[in-house]
Formats: sequence, C-alpha cells, structure tokens
Amino acid sequence: MENSGHIPVMMQEVLALFAQYNKEPVSFLDGTFGRGGHCTALLKHYPTLSALGVDRDEAALQYAHDNYGDLLSSQRLRLWQGSYREYAEQMSATDIFDFILLDLGVSSPQLDDESRGFSFYGDGPLDMRMGRKQKTTAADVINTWSEEELIEIFKNYGEVHSPYRVVRAVVHDRKTTPFSKTQQLAGLIERVEGWRQKGRHPATQYFLALRLVVNTELEDLQVSLPLFIRALKPGGILAVITFHSLEDRITKNLFKDHLDIGQRMNKKVIIPTDEEIKINPRSRSAKLRGFLKTPAQKRDPTYYKD
Repeated sequence: MENSGHIPVMMQEVLALFAQYNKEPVSFLDGTFGRGGHCTALLKHYPTLSALGVDRDEAALQYAHDNYGDLLSSQRLRLWQGSYREYAEQMSATDIFDFILLDLGVSSPQLDDESRGFSFYGDGPLDMRMGRKQKTTAADVINTWSEEELIEIFKNYGEVHSPYRVVRAVVHDRKTTPFSKTQQLAGLIERVEGWRQKGRHPATQYFLALRLVVNTELEDLQVSLPLFIRALKPGGILAVITFHSLEDRITKNLFKDHLDIGQRMNKKVIIPTDEEIKINPRSRSAKLRGFLKTPAQKRDPTYYKD
C-alpha cells in the first residue's frame, strides 16, 4: 500500500498514547482520514481493530479506494464522506469507539496541489475548500465580505495584529479586478506588508485565516470534541493533533471542561522530535493532546498541569 509520500505526523507518539488503553481495541474513528497514514498504521498494529475513516475531501476517499482495497473488502476499513463535525452530529448512542483521532488542518497532498488554492507558492484558484461540495471559497470571502468583517477574521483567525492596510488595499483593488488567484492575493499582501520575518512569507497568517473561515475549522472543533468524548467507551482515548495556537487552545480547554468524565493524559503537550522535524518540516508546529475517558473513582484531575 503506497502512501503518496505523505508522512503521518507524530506516528510513534500517537501509537504510544493509544498503547495506554488497557483492553484489546476493536473500534477506531479516524475523523480526518487524509491519505490514511495514521489509520493504516493502527490497523497494522492492532489486528483486532476495525476503523471508520471520515473525510470531506473526495480526493482522499478516492485515494483510499485506489490503495486500500484489501482493508475495504475485509471491512476492517469503512469510509464516510463529510466533515468530522457532520459525522459527530449524526452519531447515535450505538456509535462508540475505543480510539478516536483528529489530525487537524490541511494535508500535505492538499497543500501541494495548486488547484486546491491552499498555498501561495503556486498560482492556483483562490479556493481553499477541503471538500468540493462546500459552497464558500476563499475568493468569495475576499471579494464579498465587508472591510470590517475581513479585519475581524484576519485579527481573530490569523492573529494578525494590524491587518488594516492590507484590507484597505484588498477592498480598493477588488472594485476593478476581483481576486481569483492565490498569487494575486499573496502579491498584494507582500507589496503592502513587506517581508518582516526572514523565511516567513507575509501572506502566511492571512491565508491561514481564510482557510479556517472557509472550512469552519475552529467552529467544527468546538462542536465536535464534546460529542466525541461522549462517544468514547469507558477507558477509551481521544487524540488530537493541532497545528496552531487557536486549535490547541480549544482542545486544551475542552479537555479541561470534561474532567467530570475523564482526564487529560499528558502532563505537557507532546511535540515532534527534532529528528522528525528534520525529516518532515511541516510537523514543526504540531502538538498532540490525549483525553482518557475513565470511571469516576480512577480520575485524577490534577494530573495535567499546563
């Protein structure tokens, strides 16, 4: 089974987290299936495990059909098309799992495909949808949202301290030429902002903010995590890999809010090793947190400090 060069982030750390389960696992939900790296590794590691892979990206599910036919035919792997939030909101009381994993953000194949519009290094359409069935694109946001709305998303989602000059330039330019390409927007930001930090493109946080808004990523996480915690079996484990501070903050706080039914597993957030970052530089901002659903008498809410 070939994996298209995609490197699953913190694979060994994810396996170590799930290894703390004290029963033989039989059910796994991969809420962000992608190219299936984490999922297929877990299926190989646990012969008793069956998995449900959820992804809104048609390309990811087609990849699974093309490469994991043996797992699909044996029904050790099933697929569900849609966002993990859509799946979480339609779960019934019988949908319970030993393991649940969310590997958040955009995947390397999506980043590397110019036609998806996630990256400013190529010149693709200003799209950024994780699933083609979604209606709103990044171009829609840039071309139709008000000046005040754009300022708000760049400040709150991109954590850009002062986006005012960029937004004014966007609003001015779109009157005559609507934004349709990634290089068109990135070039404007580069022209207005300039390079303030060596090696970091000035459009980075702006593109992040647009992607988060287009795909409702923070809202989906806020809604879904409590539902997934409830869907764990007693002793079950939920693992979440985040890639920026907003996701990590939501995850940390929601785990803290559910100490009445479980406990956070890691004393400090887990980060990639230096060796992994050298091999896969895109892993450098990753953080891993785990939540263990435990019987009341076994909980230790003081375990986790940060």
